[in-house]
Amino acid sequence: MSKRREVILTLLFNGIVPWLLYIWLSGQMSSLAALSIATAVPLIENVWHLARHRKFDAFGALMLFTFVLTLVLVACGGSEKMLLVRESMVTGSVGLLFLASVGFRQPLMFHLAGRFISNPEFKGNWQYAYFRFVMRLMSAVWGILLLSEAAVRTYMAFELSTAQFLALSNFVLYGFIGAAIVWTAAYRKHSARRLAAIKQTAAMAEAATA
Repeated sequence: MSKRREVILTLLFNGIVPWLLYIWLSGQMSSLAALSIATAVPLIENVWHLARHRKFDAFGALMLFTFVLTLVLVACGGSEKMLLVRESMVTGSVGLLFLASVGFRQPLMFHLAGRFISNPEFKGNWQYAYFRFVMRLMSAVWGILLLSEAAVRTYMAFELSTAQFLALSNFVLYGFIGAAIVWTAAYRKHSARRLAAIKQTAAMAEAATA
């Protein structure tokens, strides 16, 4: 299977299909039941990937985590305000995962990027200190922005009326996500050029000593 096809299938089974299934089923049954069924899709895909590759798919595991957490929050119910901040609790939890992974041997962004980048040299770049710095910085920035989004929308949920919150919350969500994507794209171009220069210098030094 080509890398592109594998990426498309990952996005379908871990993101698009479960949410479409949830939207379709939620009109025919309770939100809890619909979400339970939708969560089974990324769960099955993750089990299949684990059985086939003998390792977890970082993106699939992250999507499964968000679905399971949402399922738990729906099951817990709560007040109207708590229902409004439910999505923020999910994005905030994912943000914490990104930040915590900065201290791991390999941060979350490295595993996510490796899942979608077809460049065969990508994983080998880990040997360069600058590349490791870039992966950790990207993980930290995404963590901070997701936590900031969660904090802003939680504040809005308790300070604004429900109508005001529903009218503005998606602008905040997409604003923070959009900012993270734009920054990542711009910084990736900058860091790629610098990494290429570092690799060229290292190759020249190795050739000189050969």
